[in-house]
Amino acid sequence: MAEVPDELIELERSAEQERARLAGLTGDAYNAQLRRWREAAEAVQAAITAHAEAVGANRYEVEQAMKKAVRHTQEDPAAE
Repeated sequence: MAEVPDELIELERSAEQERARLAGLTGDAYNAQLRRWREAAEAVQAAITAHAEAVGANRYEVEQAMKKAVRHTQEDPAAE
C-alpha cells in the first residue's frame, strides 16, 4: 500500500467537510457551497496525482490508501 503524507489526509478531510456542509442548503447557498466542495475535491485529486508522480507510485493506490487512512482516523475515537 502506498505511503500517504499527512497533507493529503488533511486535504481529503477538508473536502469532506465542505461536502457535509451541503446538507440542508438550497438555491444560491447550495450552489456556492457546491463550488467550494468541487474546488476542494479538485485540490485533493491534483495533490494525489502530484504525490503519485513524485514518488513513482500508482495514483489509484495512493488514492485508496488516503481514503483508508481518512476513514481509519474518523472511526478512531482517540483521534478526535
